[in-house]
Formats: sequence, structure tokens, C-alpha cells
Amino acid sequence: MEAPKGKDINKNTQALLEMARALGASSELDDLLAMVVGYSMELLGAERASLFLYDAEHEELYSRIAEGTSELRFSVKSGLAGTAARELKIINIPDAYQDERFNREVDKKTGYRTRNILSCPLTDYDGKLVGVLQVLNKKNGTFDESDIALAQALSAQAGVALQRAHLIEEYLEKLQLENSMRIAQEIQQCLLPKIAPPLAGFDIACWSRPCDATGGDYCDFLLLDEQQLMVSFGDVTGHGIGPALVSCATRAMLRALCKTKGKVKDIMNNVNFLMTADLPDNRFVTAFLGVLDSSRSEMVFCSAGQGPLLWLHGKENRVDVLGADGIPVGIIADFEYQEPKVAKMEPGDVFVLLTDGFYEWERQDGELFGADRAVEVIREKRACPASEILDAVRKAVENFSDTPQGDDLTAIVVKRVE
Repeated sequence: MEAPKGKDINKNTQALLEMARALGASSELDDLLAMVVGYSMELLGAERASLFLYDAEHEELYSRIAEGTSELRFSVKSGLAGTAARELKIINIPDAYQDERFNREVDKKTGYRTRNILSCPLTDYDGKLVGVLQVLNKKNGTFDESDIALAQALSAQAGVALQRAHLIEEYLEKLQLENSMRIAQEIQQCLLPKIAPPLAGFDIACWSRPCDATGGDYCDFLLLDEQQLMVSFGDVTGHGIGPALVSCATRAMLRALCKTKGKVKDIMNNVNFLMTADLPDNRFVTAFLGVLDSSRSEMVFCSAGQGPLLWLHGKENRVDVLGADGIPVGIIADFEYQEPKVAKMEPGDVFVLLTDGFYEWERQDGELFGADRAVEVIREKRACPASEILDAVRKAVENFSDTPQGDDLTAIVVKRVE
């Protein structure tokens, strides 16, 4: 085999240095892929080249750029590229059609005739597989030892450059996701009330803290007139951006339908029908809808899977633990909810709504906070303003637990005053 001449060595060295500078100057992954493909064809005197990135999770190679072909994806266990990836060594095939590992289907689809192939694994700084560069059809003959030496140098530069680009791309995606989550959090927090509208004869407090940046809990108030206040409250399965979107949609539907001043039962039936059409099978909403009437000193309410509801009778210091009236919203479209219940509230009565993040907060020993502890706190603090009762329940669950918050927490306390 004829050794490369001095001029060729200098030319190749210069080209490699130029490539190294170019790869180092760019951090865009697609630009780097195009550069590697272009330089490999130029340095190795080839007709075509393809660069396959390695998907470690699925053990596949895939192309984001391939000179002369469309995008491909295949198992790392097959083909010449797969062999180079598994063995982490360059494979030189002088006659592609004489090698059983060569996949002839690509040539059939494209009409291109592959004569010879140089498959080069690309590794990162730690020697882990990043991808495979395949160079096709040496313009003058077949690939020789000097081509393999050039390919090794090219692959080393390209692998580290691609690793850097991957890290930058992942970092930018993370920043974009964090920014999107921040915006979603800001929007959701703006929709959650900080205080309830004033209503004669009642002291009302609310509070919410999601488990993640966004959550699936919601609470809302809407003055229907001078004497009536809508109180809505609920919990979407799961927590995060998906449930947050569903909670916003549920809140909007309840607001829109309540402005029509329809009956509580009819509003709940309509919301359930609409949400069932939109929600996937693994999503549902436990929802409470009540109308607080200052002229009657009562709460008319319906609970779709939301419970337990805690109603303290101040004069007797007794707490009724109320269950739900029907199934959660979003499961059965034509489900008919029962006639609403009426809580005729006397002075000193307290009505408390807590999402299951309170009741189901679990200690390391497996014990749950439960409803009984919440009842004890409410009875103890019954003479306090609504905000202090709520704060006492929040502190109680935090003091009880020795584990991180695992679910969204939302609470509403309604107290009848003189």
C-alpha cells in the first residue's frame, strides 16, 4: 500500500485543523452535523456521508442529516453502522454487496449504488458512544489505511463537539421548559384568589400551595349579586402542567355557567358533560360548587367526588363530616347529580374545604394526617377568625409530617359571624 505523500499529509492536517476550529466555533447541533458530514466527504474523497446519532434509551441510531437520503432510524443491533456502534471501532468494507451486514433496502429505495463503506463510531470525552459516521463510495478506488487514520482523527473531534452541542441543547431546552413553567405558574397564581370578596355575615379565607411549579387544585369565588357568592373548589388528578390546564378549564366553565344564575345541580351536570368530552380516560376532577347566600345565611352546594367536607356547628362544638354527592367530573357524561344540600349556618358555624393533599399527607411510618386531626384543629380554633383556623390546619399538617409535600394543598374556610 502506497503511503501518503508529504503534500497530502500537510493538506489533510490543515483540513483537520480547519475542521477543529469550525466545530469549536459552533454550538448548534444541526450546524455541527452538517459540518461533520461535509468535512468527512472532503477529507476522505467520498461521494456521500451520513451521520447517525445514538439514542441510548431506545438503543437506536437515527439521522438528523444524511447527504443524499431521507431521515433513517434503526436498531443498534443491525447493519454496519450498528456493528461499528457496538464494537466501537472503524469498519472498512471494500465491497458492500459482498458483506451480509449491508442493508440493501436503502439502495433499492433511493436508486443509489453503494460500492464501499467506512463506518466510524463517534465517542465523547469519556469514550461513550455519541453516534456513527458512515462515509460511502471512495471516488478513487476504496478506502485505505490513510483514510482510516483520517477518519479516526475526524471522529475524535466530531464526537467531543457533538457531546458539547448535546449538553448545550439540553441546557437550552431546560431553560425553555423552566421559562414555560414559570409563565404557567404566574398565570395560574393570578387566577387563584388571594382573598375572598366580602359578603355580609361571613368571614372567608382561602389558601393554596402546589406540589410542583403548577398544580391541579383550584379554588375560586365569584359575586353573583350583592347577596350571593359562588364558591368553587376542586382537585384534578395528578399535579403539574397538565392538571393545571384542566383546573383552569374547570374554573372557567363554572364561572361562565354560574353567571347564568342556573341551579347548582344543573351547573354541575353541564360541567360534567362538557369535561367528560374533553378529558382522557385517566383524568377526572373532584369538584365542589356552592352558592353562599347572605340573606338566608346558608350554603347551597353540590360535591362531585370532593370530600370529606367539614361543617362545625359552633354552639354544639360538633363537626359533621360530609361525603360527596356523586362521582368526580369527567368520568360519565350523562351522570345526574343529586339535589344540592343546604348548610343553614348559624353564628359560629365553620365550613371547611380541604383537598386530599391534607388528608393523605403520609408520614414515613405510613400514617396519614386524616380527617380526625383536621376536625380536632377546627374545634380547637373555632372561636378564631377564618384565616387563623386555616393557618392552624396548615401548620398542623406540616408539623405532623416528616416527609416532603407530595400533593397540592388547597383550603377554603367559611365562618358565619354575627
